[in-house]
Amino acid sequence: MRRTVWLARHGRTDYNNSRRFQGHLPVALDGLGREQAQRLATKAAALGPKALWSSPLRRARETAEIVAQQVGLPIREDPRLAETDAGEWTDLDFAEVRDRWPEQFNRFLALDPTFAFPGGESFAQQTERVVEALQEIAAGPSPALVICHGVVIRLAMRAFGVEPPQRIENGELVALEVPIGCGEATPLRSTNAAGSPQTAG
Repeated sequence: MRRTVWLARHGRTDYNNSRRFQGHLPVALDGLGREQAQRLATKAAALGPKALWSSPLRRARETAEIVAQQVGLPIREDPRLAETDAGEWTDLDFAEVRDRWPEQFNRFLALDPTFAFPGGESFAQQTERVVEALQEIAAGPSPALVICHGVVIRLAMRAFGVEPPQRIENGELVALEVPIGCGEATPLRSTNAAGSPQTAG
């Protein structure tokens, strides 16, 4: 049995705009990010979600609060939905990281499953917690809407058998069909936008 879980990336932040690694920093939405969250809220209301979940990071929580006003649901937080802990790269811009860690930066861009942020989290570790959370969410009220992060969505897509795009846009929705009652998930459809190299968070 499969159930739809809708994943949405949070609205834009100043860090997204300037291409800096946010990691777990409490970064707020910028003006455009709040507008994106409002548009997301309108789309979300049309989906008729029965549950609203969010990463606890500020940019996701602020997005979820805007969405919650439209869908009339309480926000449930789950730390397993947080973006990757960027370790030593937190607060650095992409250009500096590319210069200092060129090989590792390319592995990050490629979503290499063996990649780990220096002093931070690996994609393998993040994938494990994200998949666990989504399968638990899928077993609850359906459909569920999850406000989270770009890498979270891309890793989830790959874990569930869908080739992820290079980038998930801020405010974008992706639908995955997640099986419940078993240990493996295979999504059947997705709505996504391929684009330029990703921004973190």
